[in-house]
Amino acid sequence: MLARRNLLFAATATAAGLAAPRIAKAAPASRTLRIAYILTKDSQLGAGATAMADEIAKRTDGRIRLEQYPNSALGGDVEMLKGVQLGSIDIAFVTGAGLPSVFPDSDVFHIPFLFNSAAHAHAVFDGPVGEDHLRRLAAKDLVPLAWGENGMRHITNSKHPIATPDDLKGLKIRVPQSEVMVLGFQALGAEATMLPFPQLFEALQSGQFDGEENPIATIQSSKFNQVQKFLTISSHVYDPAIFVMSPDAHDELTADEKTIFADAARLGGKASREYAAAAEQSGIATLKQAGMQVVAGVDRARFSAAMASAAPEFERRFGRDQIQRIRATT
Repeated sequence: MLARRNLLFAATATAAGLAAPRIAKAAPASRTLRIAYILTKDSQLGAGATAMADEIAKRTDGRIRLEQYPNSALGGDVEMLKGVQLGSIDIAFVTGAGLPSVFPDSDVFHIPFLFNSAAHAHAVFDGPVGEDHLRRLAAKDLVPLAWGENGMRHITNSKHPIATPDDLKGLKIRVPQSEVMVLGFQALGAEATMLPFPQLFEALQSGQFDGEENPIATIQSSKFNQVQKFLTISSHVYDPAIFVMSPDAHDELTADEKTIFADAARLGGKASREYAAAAEQSGIATLKQAGMQVVAGVDRARFSAAMASAAPEFERRFGRDQIQRIRATT
């Protein structure tokens, strides 16, 4: 793989110019690029990828087509990020849960109860904090195009309703590949263990885990209601998503095409947010109709206070100023 550590990426407010100029290459007359993500096409990630693909096809008169590989066809988030770095995958729409594998500082976003709403999170990712993280990601053999959304994460389990922090004690909870989320759930007394998403349904079905946590749209699209009885609307973590592109594939685009891809990724990010929001509105009732018992209106402050023992470690890793800057964003 070509060394790219010293490439300079010029950030813009939209991240359209994050890739540094290289020696121009003649672009093929028409080509197909692969875009991968972990969920089904009928999901927030699928909605984002489709919106991006449609916009690119429209603005290039069909010269460039995105071929979608949903449902972890090319691996989980961590594997896809590696594939993009190596150039074996052209574009990936990964959840924020996979980012710490290549950019540990991004795990700050998974501090439980850091965001008080999706609107608060959007203000963070659309503002200076989000732009700073895009800029820093560009030094990781990735071309970050735009933020999207996985969604607010909620807890499911097969044992009993979770209404208070004590209800989590002793439960075997799967979390994504985020050390911060492990620390947060361990502070509540749960047995939290990381597991890649593609293995999750089978692990829940076999009883390897009692529960997990994911956005409503993901719980629906992955049919976790078939192996989980109880749903708690905890909104404990906001999980972004992000479009990242292989530098090799990006280099083959003309200057105009790079702008088109950045614009299309922003449209895809917006579509993923809209899908996730709609699922939050209607998905809970749908899951209840499917047989899940729903606990809503939990005391978030009580859960947050119960995780206080993990706060010093979070501040050590990310700095109190960074955490407070995120909390204070409006």
